[in-house]
Amino acid sequence: MFAGSSPPPVTLKKEKSYAELLDCGILIQEDTTILTASGDQTIKVWDAQEKKCAGILMGHTGSVKSVSPHPTNSDLLISASRDGSFAIWDLRCKATSKTRCSEAHVTSTAMVQGAHLSSRAKRVRRGKAASMSITSVLYLKDEVSIATAGAADSAVKFWDTRNLKVQVTQASPNIKSSTEKDRRLHGISSLSQDLNGVFLTASCMDNRIYLYNVLQLDKGPMRSFSGCRIESFYVKSAISPDAAHILSGSSDGKAYIWQVNKPDMDPITLNTHDGEVTAVDWCPSEAGKIATSSDDYTVRIWNINSSYCSSTPKSQPAIRRRVMAIPIEECRHLINDELIGPTKVPDKLLPSDEVCNQNNPPIPITMPIISTPEAHKKKFSPDSDSKETFEKTPEAAMKSPSSVLNPPSSLKRTIRDYFLAA
Repeated sequence: MFAGSSPPPVTLKKEKSYAELLDCGILIQEDTTILTASGDQTIKVWDAQEKKCAGILMGHTGSVKSVSPHPTNSDLLISASRDGSFAIWDLRCKATSKTRCSEAHVTSTAMVQGAHLSSRAKRVRRGKAASMSITSVLYLKDEVSIATAGAADSAVKFWDTRNLKVQVTQASPNIKSSTEKDRRLHGISSLSQDLNGVFLTASCMDNRIYLYNVLQLDKGPMRSFSGCRIESFYVKSAISPDAAHILSGSSDGKAYIWQVNKPDMDPITLNTHDGEVTAVDWCPSEAGKIATSSDDYTVRIWNINSSYCSSTPKSQPAIRRRVMAIPIEECRHLINDELIGPTKVPDKLLPSDEVCNQNNPPIPITMPIISTPEAHKKKFSPDSDSKETFEKTPEAAMKSPSSVLNPPSSLKRTIRDYFLAA
């Protein structure tokens, strides 16, 4: 929803039927290209400046439910479909054909079928045929791993793009309930990851959001957050870039914000939408700014920095000084005296606090800097040194080796390497 900058609104003209089937859209390549996934089983590449479709990615046999770009290479992306497959695409590949409108048809470089098949698929009642659907896909920050989640159950599967024949590992909540009603399987509506790539969140249809450490997936979720209502796969959630907060939409028309280090605390509630709150996102370049969209046809921008998040330092209030207007006659005297020499301003023209301190040497006043706190500047400023790392929670600092998260290119490790070494 957010991108690196704020370009002017662009309206893409297309058939009404296509617009009605849109499932998601993202900005890539420095906001010059838009990707839209649709129920017509395709992904379309739009030139935001020319306002026209530049290419069509074809290969899925079901509605495309999710698209995720590569963390550093905007020419690479992955998509997930209702047909149970996910595919890898390279926009640099040559088109296999072109339409009459010069729209290039591009095929995937790799595709995995049946990635989330359910063992209960044959017993599911009619109307639940989408049990094989992949509802969310995510390109992880290590640049070679992929996370997928589906409608069949609450398992999150992890894949290595260099060998897609079998998944590397998977993670799911520990279901301890003894009742059959609570033990039933729930699908996942969305996945998200923080900027460091340490934590991953999964929004589950059991009305909970699960938090995982990607280097301790075998231990299951670290924490879970509840309070929202996730009654459709359109309700999404997102972890903040600094991994301090989790934002989620809800079927009750509200948005919710939790503090990651205080999962038992009641979430902050944002009440202004009149329909189900679906897509939500954090601004990557401005701390505390979020966006929420709803079925009421509105997108709302919020700044929670000073109003809601108690863990974020509030901006200091600006120092105010009373200024008194000088009478016209005195102005004339001052102008005339200025040509001759400096004249002391009468005491009656000064504010009371200045009269008291007139004979004392002036004390310089340093105006407070009303801006993003220093810690957040380092986290979100695009000009900051790429070698700087974000502050991590205690768990990440102790148990997440930096060699895995930010290794040199010659020593790049992935989730697969981590589990093989263990």
